[in-house]
Amino acid sequence: MSVYSKYADHILLNLLKEDDQLAFTEIFERYSKILVNHAYKMLGNRDEANDVVQEVFLSIWNKRYELTLTGSLSSYLYKATKNRILNHIAHEKVVSRYADSISNFIENSYVLADSNLREKELEAIIAREIALLPEKMREVFLLRKVEELSYDEIALQLNITDKTAKQQVYNSLKILRGKLKSLMSVFVW
Repeated sequence: MSVYSKYADHILLNLLKEDDQLAFTEIFERYSKILVNHAYKMLGNRDEANDVVQEVFLSIWNKRYELTLTGSLSSYLYKATKNRILNHIAHEKVVSRYADSISNFIENSYVLADSNLREKELEAIIAREIALLPEKMREVFLLRKVEELSYDEIALQLNITDKTAKQQVYNSLKILRGKLKSLMSVFVW
């Protein structure tokens, strides 16, 4: 047992900002198993849950110098994990919807050359475009389109007005449609 295990979270965070790898290791050991179990309950897949938590900790390490928390470390880690899961689920739903539309297209006796390659390329593009949305806009978009929350529920959860939530979803859809519309002509003949 290291001396770091006795440190409070805020002390470990301060040490982390000073490039202390042992502080990072202690934070990881303290929270990774709990977060993986939390992610597993939401995703139902142990490998995906591990990947999500690894991404959260990688992000913390990469942002260690500018990391500023307004609440506790544990609540920050849970929220970061939840956001990664929402992004993952959104990606899976977009991919699933796209796969359904491809199936319908093929059933109507159209032929797609290199459909598997095109499908994977489009999945990656869609996921990238969602990830490139501004953080707050992406969060509202995922809550509406993935979690299927009402605008009132989103407004309450994020402490914004329902009008702002509607505008954020509208803006994100406009951005995504604009970027994907030009790509569709390349992927579907």
